[in-house]
Amino acid sequence: MNISAKTVLITGGGSGIGLEIAKQFNAKGNKVIIVGRNNNKLQNAVKGLEHVKAYAIDITDESDVKKLAGLLSAEYRDLGILINNAAASPNGYNHGVGANAFAMASDEMLTNYLSVIRLNEQLLPLLQSQHEAAIVNVSSIVAFSPNAFIPTYSDSKAALHSYTLSLRHELAKKSNVRVFELMPPLVNTEFSKMIGGDINGMPAIDVAVALINALENDEFEIHVGQTKNFRNAFLANPAEAFNMLNVS
Repeated sequence: MNISAKTVLITGGGSGIGLEIAKQFNAKGNKVIIVGRNNNKLQNAVKGLEHVKAYAIDITDESDVKKLAGLLSAEYRDLGILINNAAASPNGYNHGVGANAFAMASDEMLTNYLSVIRLNEQLLPLLQSQHEAAIVNVSSIVAFSPNAFIPTYSDSKAALHSYTLSLRHELAKKSNVRVFELMPPLVNTEFSKMIGGDINGMPAIDVAVALINALENDEFEIHVGQTKNFRNAFLANPAEAFNMLNVS
């Protein structure tokens, strides 16, 4: 698909993968909108980026999502690409047990999965009104097999992967909205620092470039870096793939 001269919305765009994606789209002459919870971070992120606007929006808050949909309908009716990148992970290891396990899981499921469904629902009318449009759901390598240190984060990404497959199938039958899934491995961002992203993670810019290339070539499943080989390992031997992510 053509990825220039479009309006692009990126959730979780104030840092990490989201910000690098924003920079790539900005360089290609698009209008870019980034949203996130931290307004200071957002405003710092857009400094020096031409045609990039930032709005403090909490995508887990229904009223905020409706406010965003209203803003887009009023000022950005040419919205052509929605990138669901915002994500939550626990502030510490979550083994699925303990006093905070349910609260952590609820936050992750709401941010990483349910809020994506709600935002897509709100913005599909705008996207479907374009000549061509796209939704990109950012999942993860752990959508295939979980990392036991972050099981409910893994669960939320597995749910997002399943949903993305169904959404792509349904929209292909009745609209011009293409549905992509970006599946990075461990990435060197502040978000993944607690699980070694600063040491073993790939650069966020490489993930962003891979997304741009995939969109231009209509590659709907985007297996970045180690994810491609890991997916093949999972299909061949699920137990061995699990062990690859959970070396003691």
